[in-house]
Amino acid sequence: MEWDKITNIILIASIIVLGLFAVLGLTQWISRKSLKKVDKQLLWMILPIALMVIVYLVFDKVLPSIIKPYPLVRPDNSGEPSFPSTHVMIVTTIFFCASAALPKYTKSKALIFIIDIIMFALASLVATGRVLANKHSVVDIIGGAIFAFIFYEIYCACLRKKKAKKEEEPKNE
Repeated sequence: MEWDKITNIILIASIIVLGLFAVLGLTQWISRKSLKKVDKQLLWMILPIALMVIVYLVFDKVLPSIIKPYPLVRPDNSGEPSFPSTHVMIVTTIFFCASAALPKYTKSKALIFIIDIIMFALASLVATGRVLANKHSVVDIIGGAIFAFIFYEIYCACLRKKKAKKEEEPKNE
């Protein structure tokens, strides 16, 4: 099997993981009859996804239409934009955010550890596979990973902010 196909399968798998979290959030919204009662881990996941879409649109659609000739093209000479690697950005962002949300939904530290290792391995495989498929340079991969890390940190900061607010609230005695 080609590296390009392998990385595409992992990309689809990451989107399925995101879809599972979306279904969980939708289920909570419907059953709890309020968006405010949906777990914050699910609601805040919207932010890194929105940021990914914005970065994708800017680097893949807007900049190539403004800058001619566009310098950030794929090594395979397809002429398609290459920076940042959207495969790496999407897979890494989804898997890292899922990893941060997972402890809310299972208390098994062993299961969390195993899932984290699998997601990290798959994200690493995508990064390696995109270079081996000659779709991206190492710089593209690093760019995608940096964006993913920034989105993940924003997500975690939002979760910490909500947790800190909750701890500050006075308890009714």
